[in-house]
Amino acid sequence: MISIRHGSERGATRLDWLDSRHTFSFGDYYDPEQTGFRSLRVINYDRVAPGAGFGTHGHRDMEIVTYILSGSLAHHDSLGTGSVMKRGDVQRMSAGTGIRHSEFNGSKQEPVHFLQIWILPERNGLSPGYEQRHFSDDDKRGRLRLVGSLDGRGESLTIHQDIELFAALLARGGRVSHPLRSGRHAWIQVAEGVVTLNGQTLEAGDGAAVSDETHLELTGVDDAELLLIDLA
Repeated sequence: MISIRHGSERGATRLDWLDSRHTFSFGDYYDPEQTGFRSLRVINYDRVAPGAGFGTHGHRDMEIVTYILSGSLAHHDSLGTGSVMKRGDVQRMSAGTGIRHSEFNGSKQEPVHFLQIWILPERNGLSPGYEQRHFSDDDKRGRLRLVGSLDGRGESLTIHQDIELFAALLARGGRVSHPLRSGRHAWIQVAEGVVTLNGQTLEAGDGAAVSDETHLELTGVDDAELLLIDLA
């Protein structure tokens, strides 16, 4: 079964410095029918104006993954971590027993565009942690590149939950496939472009919840960038 969450149906937060689209309930947007999928709790599609951003704030007991699409994002946290992330960078922050951080556009001229994903951890009370990796466009082109996993294999980020997070860039006509083991589920999020998922069309901003399927076939209709999350 494939259930499509169209980008036009998402919630939104629009400020003079922020355009954020919420796949699931977040902040002032609440939809009792859209509170998450399996261990996924947040998928936000954020655009932040030059020089603006989120001031220091706290989180607990959440795995937070940030995937940069364009521009640069400056990160600082209470662990002493400071970095500027650019396209291809993926960050995992484990909030655990508590962490405070800020996120600001790292440029005074260009907007930054990124996906942020919140995942329930395998257990509460983990030690806070931070990890960042770079995955080039070439590394993701025409394939599902593992960028996050429970065991951190293949130089992927270590995410404290039974998931596999893949990223792919597809040219028009390009195709990737993914088997779903018994009892597994998947979420597909299209960041850019247009693809088909088992023959159903997904456009930029669309997501799809997948259950009771054994095989996923993704084909580029236009040049596209997408994430595939395989989860229990």
